[in-house]
Amino acid sequence: MIEIPTGLPAELVPLSWLIGVWEGTGVIDYAVGDENVSQEFGQRISFSHDGLPFLNYSSYTWLLGDDVEGQPLTSETGYWRLARLHIEGDAGPGMLPGVGPRPFNTAQSVETLRNSAEGFDIEVSIVHPTGVSELYLGQVKGPRIDLATDAVVRTQSAKEYAAATRIYGLVDNHLLWAWDIAALGQDLRTHASARLAKAD
Repeated sequence: MIEIPTGLPAELVPLSWLIGVWEGTGVIDYAVGDENVSQEFGQRISFSHDGLPFLNYSSYTWLLGDDVEGQPLTSETGYWRLARLHIEGDAGPGMLPGVGPRPFNTAQSVETLRNSAEGFDIEVSIVHPTGVSELYLGQVKGPRIDLATDAVVRTQSAKEYAAATRIYGLVDNHLLWAWDIAALGQDLRTHASARLAKAD
């Protein structure tokens, strides 16, 4: 059952099932040439909001195993929101305030954003500390999200990373996700997945 928090901006209702802190474990399974990287990891993900029509996202992972137990692996941070044109009532660019009422502030007005597949188009931006920034486009449809990179930006010092897809789903009150990447000269292929439970 999905509970919608009180005081939630109407635009976040389709993404409301993500809100909270999730913890659990997963596995990396990625082939580079003839080598296969396989490793278990722990993860903590947080989705929150601050009254604005987007979710704040952060993820922290660490390695699991006898020789590496608890060793930090990586982190991500970003923003998740419904994809729509911004108009006068929206803030920005920069710190410019919106002019007039904030748009899409009722459930009825948000319903007009449904796409032809009966879901909602979304945009997700994720930044990695390794010099990679990703812009994902996708869809949320009930308790399932499908994303694919529209753009990947890398600093000169970052490792080669070209594209990715991610899938998130709510299954038996657990957040399941899978992440495929095209990196290090490889085509898009399985990279990592995890099963996370809501933290108390």
